[in-house]
Amino acid sequence: MPRFLANMRRTCHMAPERMQEFQPFLVYRDRIGVPSEISFLRRQYVGFTRLHPVWIGRTLLPAAPAVGETRLRLGGNGVTGPLHRLLFRHFGQVPRLRPPLGTSGFAPVLHAQFARGGALALPLARSLRLRLVVTLHGGDVSKRKNWQGTVLVRRWPALVEQAERFVCVSTAVAAIAAARGVPAGKLVVLPIGVEVPDHPPVAGAPTAHLFVGRFVEKKGVLVLAEAIRLARAAGDATPVVCIGDGPLRPVLEALARAVPGVTLTGWLDPAAIRPHMAGAISLLVPSVVARDGDAEGLPSVIPEAMAQACPVIGSDQGGIAETVRHEATGLLVPPSDAAALASAMRRIVVEPGLRVALGSAGFTAVGAHLNARRQSERLEALLLSV
Repeated sequence: MPRFLANMRRTCHMAPERMQEFQPFLVYRDRIGVPSEISFLRRQYVGFTRLHPVWIGRTLLPAAPAVGETRLRLGGNGVTGPLHRLLFRHFGQVPRLRPPLGTSGFAPVLHAQFARGGALALPLARSLRLRLVVTLHGGDVSKRKNWQGTVLVRRWPALVEQAERFVCVSTAVAAIAAARGVPAGKLVVLPIGVEVPDHPPVAGAPTAHLFVGRFVEKKGVLVLAEAIRLARAAGDATPVVCIGDGPLRPVLEALARAVPGVTLTGWLDPAAIRPHMAGAISLLVPSVVARDGDAEGLPSVIPEAMAQACPVIGSDQGGIAETVRHEATGLLVPPSDAAALASAMRRIVVEPGLRVALGSAGFTAVGAHLNARRQSERLEALLLSV
């Protein structure tokens, strides 16, 4: 085995047998281990049989091991590391990499996560002579501040020219990328899948609606709070469990003090979220386009809930409307319409047969169209093809 692969095992904690089975390739994420990203980033590679992701970025957060077993930090952990990372970010100066990446042991492709990640990874791909593929997730291309004097703005024309493909998690994201100048021939719509059990989970009688996500404007937190107030005013006391955290947490904390039946759990491990979904009346996804342009691609919680036979009540927009079929696999309501959301929440409570039918149909649909292993296999085939 080449010497650099032995170095690779020591540096990246990869087992020898895994090095023999897979060819490593680089995945760039600037901050590796953001809690809200771990599940959907990891799932992109669960079906790979020929390539093994080696995560590389400037920051390794405490949760980074949950993303993948093989990780590298640009610039290393020595005293000069911060300077190397600063020069990389602002000037595209690629620090010396150990082990010596770019040799014959690595697949000649780099997969960058998010638009900004693609812009940052562009000099790295050039330096190592790797073909670049970028996955766009939604807010990374829709949020206005991302296009105001940032490294993404400066490098976007070169990125559009030199990247081989832009993988979009929904048709709505592809439309935004096209409006930003990405040629149609470089756009690929490939939603991220989810692990689907062989059979729908068996749960007891559902008792609460569920919200899972960051407490930020685009997730519709303000709409959710108003819908709960309207429901309580109409005499509907059905509990709502909110899993997550974020800057709008005070809004939900104030709501929990003002009305009964609102519970905030903080962030939970994905394994702990699944039982909540299996036992929920519905998953609430009241997403909106935020004032700064931030918009959803395809919220990962939607296929996750469908895989637990939990019906989704979501906003009729973007990747949500592409995945949830109204009155077939879930219910759709106009974005920012708290009254419509409250009405849909009430309807699914008083029509238990509807909940069962929507949950069952959603489970079947996600198994057929958003199975994580099959979606992952398609991504691997794309990376190998370039």
